[in-house]
Amino acid sequence: MNRIVREHYPAARLPEDLRDEIGAENRVTITIEVESASSGPKTSDARDDWFSKYEHIRRATFHSLEEVNNHVRALRDEWDHRER
Repeated sequence: MNRIVREHYPAARLPEDLRDEIGAENRVTITIEVESASSGPKTSDARDDWFSKYEHIRRATFHSLEEVNNHVRALRDEWDHRER
């Protein structure tokens, strides 16, 4: 990522909209970072979600508490087995 930092920059040299908020008589520190297409705002795509890598073990619905408990036990057994 490209980055430019200017310390003690005269606010009088800033664009008008920024200068009006800060005051032209002040000095400021400016940090400019170039945005690339990949560093823009993230979409809410499920594939970008951290949990999506565990999608294969996800179960959509459970019909009883017993099913939930059995599923959790099976996952724990699998994790215990992987640690050995």
